[in-house]
Amino acid sequence: MMETFAAIEDYLRQYYEVVHDEPFMLGLEVPVGDSGRRQSVFVAELKSQEGKRFLRFETTVAPLADHDPVKCLRVNLMLRTGYLAVGDLEGLPFLKLCENLPYSAVDGHMLDYVIEQVAELGDKIEVTLNKGGDWF
Repeated sequence: MMETFAAIEDYLRQYYEVVHDEPFMLGLEVPVGDSGRRQSVFVAELKSQEGKRFLRFETTVAPLADHDPVKCLRVNLMLRTGYLAVGDLEGLPFLKLCENLPYSAVDGHMLDYVIEQVAELGDKIEVTLNKGGDWF
């Protein structure tokens, strides 16, 4: 088990390309598929009101303005990994694929699994919503 963000950060730096670094948040470039595509996945620590710590994994997939928010919420019912959410990117609302894990579930295998799942699914959603294009 990894009980601190520092331990998680050490693991991620060892096995992934870190492209963004802030306190309690790292941005990773993750290879997806066989075509040489890459997907950015951000990993950050969150705390609940009760003080429980969680890791949030997220990847940006498309501008919200180009898509029906009701359809996006319906997609959440079909997702087995993660959920769609809206976050701002340079002042514009963007759809993001996110997943949260409590620290009690975090080890190297779980980190790898969630990062790979979020990157792969995020890339597929991005390609689908952007008609084959790539925003990032």
